[in-house]
Amino acid sequence: MVEKGDFAQEFYWRMREAVTGRLSRDAKRIAEKAAKKNSRPFDRGRDPIKAGSGVDDLMKSFRWENQLAEAQLFNAWAEIVGEANAAATQPETLVNGTLTIRCKSTAWATQMRLLQHQILEKIRQAHPGVEITTLKLLGPDAPSWKKGPRSVPGRGPRDTYG
Repeated sequence: MVEKGDFAQEFYWRMREAVTGRLSRDAKRIAEKAAKKNSRPFDRGRDPIKAGSGVDDLMKSFRWENQLAEAQLFNAWAEIVGEANAAATQPETLVNGTLTIRCKSTAWATQMRLLQHQILEKIRQAHPGVEITTLKLLGPDAPSWKKGPRSVPGRGPRDTYG
């Protein structure tokens, strides 16, 4: 049996939808509430699933596979390049197939450039899901000479770092 208040409210939302051509937030909320009210525990689509497949579905729906593969690569960096190289280098970003690696000094960046092809091959073997085409090896950051929000444009100090 439909109560008077429910009928009037339903009539109002349907007329408003017909005039404007879209549902309001309140009408959507009421429709969702009505749909949930009719849901039963053993209805179609309410079957239990295994936790592993649920996590896999979440990974796919939010497109987290690439981020997870990137995190696994960054965590296994010492295994890929060795302990000594890992102590002097750190992967920073992976964008469009380019892995950016920050080195402690320009000497380490040069050393890593010499090993670049071997490192790429090890990455491809250990993490086939991660697509890396090039390595971008960076030396240490130089200190900034800008002090405060206002600075004078110009060439600045002529000393080099690295």
